[in-house]
Amino acid sequence: MTQTQHGAGAGADDPKPDPRRVSGWSTLVELIALCGLVVTQPLLDVIGRSPDFFFFHGAGPAAVLALVAVIVLVPPVLLWGLGWLIGLAGPAVRRWTHLIVLGGLTVLLMVQIAKALIDVRGPLLVLLAAVAATVLLAGYVRSTVARQVLRVAAVGPLAFVSLFVFASPSSAVLLGRETSGAPVRSIGPHPPVVVIILDEFPLVSLLDERGEIDAGLVPNFAQLAAGSTWYRNATTVSGKTVNAVPAMLTGRYPTGELTPHYSQHPDNLFTLLGPAYQVEAWENVTQLCPPQHCRGRPGQDRGSLPVMLRETAALYGQLISPDDSLDDPAASFREPTVADDIRANDKSPDAGPGFRMSRLKENQPARFTEFLGSLRPRDTPTLHFLHLLMPHSPWTYLPSGMRYDGPGGLPYDGPWWARLTHQRHLQQVGYTDLLVGEALRTLRANGLYDDALIVVTSDHGGSFSEGVAGREMDDQFAAAAELAWVPLFVKEPGQQAGRIDDRNWEQVDLLPTVADHAGVQVPWRTDGISALRGERETTDKRFDPRPGEPVTIDGPVHFAAVRAGSSARPVFPPLPAADLIGVAVDDLTVVDTGPPATVTNLSEYQDVRAERGKIPALVHGTLPESVPVGASVAVALNGQVGTVVQAARDGAGQLRFVGLIPDERLFVAGANRLELFLVVDAEHAGDGPTATAPTLRRLPTTG
Repeated sequence: MTQTQHGAGAGADDPKPDPRRVSGWSTLVELIALCGLVVTQPLLDVIGRSPDFFFFHGAGPAAVLALVAVIVLVPPVLLWGLGWLIGLAGPAVRRWTHLIVLGGLTVLLMVQIAKALIDVRGPLLVLLAAVAATVLLAGYVRSTVARQVLRVAAVGPLAFVSLFVFASPSSAVLLGRETSGAPVRSIGPHPPVVVIILDEFPLVSLLDERGEIDAGLVPNFAQLAAGSTWYRNATTVSGKTVNAVPAMLTGRYPTGELTPHYSQHPDNLFTLLGPAYQVEAWENVTQLCPPQHCRGRPGQDRGSLPVMLRETAALYGQLISPDDSLDDPAASFREPTVADDIRANDKSPDAGPGFRMSRLKENQPARFTEFLGSLRPRDTPTLHFLHLLMPHSPWTYLPSGMRYDGPGGLPYDGPWWARLTHQRHLQQVGYTDLLVGEALRTLRANGLYDDALIVVTSDHGGSFSEGVAGREMDDQFAAAAELAWVPLFVKEPGQQAGRIDDRNWEQVDLLPTVADHAGVQVPWRTDGISALRGERETTDKRFDPRPGEPVTIDGPVHFAAVRAGSSARPVFPPLPAADLIGVAVDDLTVVDTGPPATVTNLSEYQDVRAERGKIPALVHGTLPESVPVGASVAVALNGQVGTVVQAARDGAGQLRFVGLIPDERLFVAGANRLELFLVVDAEHAGDGPTATAPTLRRLPTTG
């Protein structure tokens, strides 16, 4: 009788059906299931298709598995633990906490699904996702079957992990096996070989308006050309590093979506030279050198997990954003500096010029510094290989090596944004030239330069022209000169004088050419042609926007544009009032104060310390709506105009200004005075004899 009354009482006091009797383990199972759909599947899908993410961070199997374990286990366990703690307040609180957590996860799931199905974005998308989540949660509360289905779905994470480990492109990191490659036969002497592959580097960025190497911008490249063979008609075969670099190092065109790993490309430069050469290789977003030839750096795997966790968290933020903000994971790759590697920023500041130069050394990419340390004579022939993400985005360097920070997510579309992107790129090209010069000086100082085969090139280019910015499929015709043509300099052993070779070179020619110079016979079929054995009869270019789906680029037409220089470089409309740069504010006419503008990074100008290796060279903020789109804004630093920018809307429709102040001399130690001026009558400004000085209207700045 008592048991019956108790059961009846329970049914009378609580809503029906009642999920409150779900055990603690059942709630964990449900959270595992839902987190699998909301977190595990989307993240493992993206990083599973991006093995370069792991190669770049130097992650081995242990770090990869640790990252997967965190993705799979931490979210549901943390949420379950939080619910358990809150549930100590009572069963009702525990039940409602669990429902709220399930509801929040369901909203995130609906956002991701809706982004794939409909074009709605922003707050409206969140509202629609919340409505759908509410309906699903109501079904969970009312239906025992729904709850059982959710618990059965807890097997999902196991399936997602299995696909990642055994079937994704990233599985090569975990399952790769050493391969001996084809047998190799030596056919001659083995000189030292130095190969430097740069990244996202269009040839036209080296050229002046006459089509010659711009010695003012890149003096070290000009010096390199003066003592090497410049293959001026060299082109990449792909706009993606993961396809372009394997093509260069195997001598074969891309044929499929193969992971850039030695298990997928067993016949490559490292396995070719490995039997006769000692290999010192610093790869980047590939791992073509097998462990039998490249044993890895001491502690390479150590420290990669925290960095990958930060990157993965940022990626997940993009996945669940109600806006279209998902980028290629490789787009955010930044070369770790020496300071990053040794935590040099913890040192006490010193204002001396000697200290500043040492800090600029710390700004060097750590990978480059290690590479320089390997450039010394050896008792055995040595291959020194470096793939460096320079001048690849993100653009954060001035030509001196001074670094600056900038806001992420800046648009490329529009004349101002394209101009700014190209300006920042050229500044980083200047720094890349500095690094190349340091490598050449090290080779000379260590006695390797004269006898070595030295190759300096890039995996692919990139377009900075308005409307076709990037390096993807649609750019190969609209901006082929920027995308396909890349720098290629080959200094042969003993070569003293420079020469230009305009043969139809494609980057699959690199491996057979290096092999001939290195005195090694290539035992596999290549698509490339050694420069020592012949050249192509055709003049057209092959480009694979997708591996195995080549298109043809008209070689002579685009190469003629490259040789002309100015016709191949990005062209932007004249910037009104550009002649104000470098002029003192006191020499200009300043009238009444205008509406206030917000400088997002204003605080950075209050304590500038160049000895730290970083200055706020990029100024950015928002403008009041009363400022016309396209209006010129002069940015003055310590009483002198450092840059002129244009008011432009970003992808979210916000009126912004972003400008680069490349002249480091304008910065002083400590507090700096930053001023903004709206340029009035800028159309009358210019640099001709009839030009008139524009009037400036001061814009008060707030942080």
